Amino acid sequence: MVAGGFTASSAATPAPLPDLTAYGVLQGAGLLFFAFAGYARIATMGEEVVDPARTIPRAIALALSGAVVVYALVAVIVLLTLGGDAASTTAPLAAVVDVAGWSALAPVVRVAAAAASLGALLALLTGIGRTTLAMARESDLPTFLAAVHPRWKVPHRAEIAIALIVIVIVLFADLRNAIGFSSFGVLLYYLIANAAAFRQSGDARRYPRALQVLGALGCLVLVNTLPILATLIGTGVVLIGVAYRMLRLRALRR
Repeated sequence: MVAGGFTASSAATPAPLPDLTAYGVLQGAGLLFFAFAGYARIATMGEEVVDPARTIPRAIALALSGAVVVYALVAVIVLLTLGGDAASTTAPLAAVVDVAGWSALAPVVRVAAAAASLGALLALLTGIGRTTLAMARESDLPTFLAAVHPRWKVPHRAEIAIALIVIVIVLFADLRNAIGFSSFGVLLYYLIANAAAFRQSGDARRYPRALQVLGALGCLVLVNTLPILATLIGTGVVLIGVAYRMLRLRALRR
């Protein structure tokens, strides 16, 4: 697709892009966190890799760098070929191939995009499954989800439950709102991650505290530019979770 876009971009007549605004750039950056959610899931695999203190930071750096390069190439080609029309196109990658005169390869691009999405989904299910396992062990989620398969050593109940939730969202929810809600959640836990890293000391600290302050401020700015419905839903879910946590801890103290 990228090769076809390069050949077509010189002869293409892309639609004009909308006027550039600071709010639009910030909102786009906030929504882009949805596309980068997967690389941090590597950190949830800490109990399943050899020498996690050395392996996981390297894996995260490689995954993030590779994703940035691929996303940048695809974004530049799509914008040079389609321009502003990319925002209203349901299959922009297939449209780029059509403009390049390679329409016969459009089904291949669609299948490849679906396969890539399934790969990303698998990685997310793996990471979220481990997060669910940890929460279930602390009784923040039903302890039924804390089971680990005796043979395969994976949190099978947690992963099945998450897969069912994803299927329901895909079938019935507006995916644009789902993306906004996902970005809200990602920015929130990156804010928490920066706050936690700020408190690190000694050998555990890898980067100066100023970087965590900058990261936390960036998360706060971007989360306030997301679509209002996604922000309201995300805030509601967080408040419900916090209220449940407070009630459970109060019950435990009694």
